[in-house]
Amino acid sequence: MRLNRERLVDAALALVDEEGAEALSMRTLAARVDRQVSSLYNHISGRTALIEAMRARIVAEIDVTPFASAEQTALGTTVSRQTSESVPWDAALECWARSYLHAFSAHPNLIRLLATTSIGDLSTYRMYDTVVAGLRRGGWPESRTVAVMRTVEAHILGSALDIIAPADLIAQDSADERFASIRAALDPGFAGTSSATAAFEFGLRALIDGLRLQLEAIVP
Repeated sequence: MRLNRERLVDAALALVDEEGAEALSMRTLAARVDRQVSSLYNHISGRTALIEAMRARIVAEIDVTPFASAEQTALGTTVSRQTSESVPWDAALECWARSYLHAFSAHPNLIRLLATTSIGDLSTYRMYDTVVAGLRRGGWPESRTVAVMRTVEAHILGSALDIIAPADLIAQDSADERFASIRAALDPGFAGTSSATAAFEFGLRALIDGLRLQLEAIVP
């Protein structure tokens, strides 16, 4: 099969999904696509560029259209004004959070790698710019917009890890009998992915409710 940049990104994602971020190197990637390491550099400049290409692939799956204004464009496509005017900032933030979670829960091993690598990918900044601009139009002071975005983003990334954690990570059967309160609170029929997803939704609602109150206090 002919080698190209997209195939390298596919292979890198599969490698990280299966073996973890620490396994990612140009040498291991070359072995996976059955090529010499030198041939990879015809398509990508190195590991840092590869990480950014992987980041761009994930970001492309995240929906920011509820935040977008008619004046903003993404890849040359203008977003309709009707869409931006019909979605308040809090509803747009919820939609973005769920889409973000879905994109990252498919590749949870990437979270630590991307969270500890400086962002150089333009599509990521484009996403952030759209979210921050949408929050600003929703009434948030410019000085608070990034904090709002990052607070919700932290909840998303933590939840993505929670979703792929072992089903018995925190379960009634595994809790020592000496800890009666936690054992009583853990419903054996409400564990694993469903519990993590419910926790994400509960936390997201709490965050959004709290943010609404903060905005009301800032802008009466």
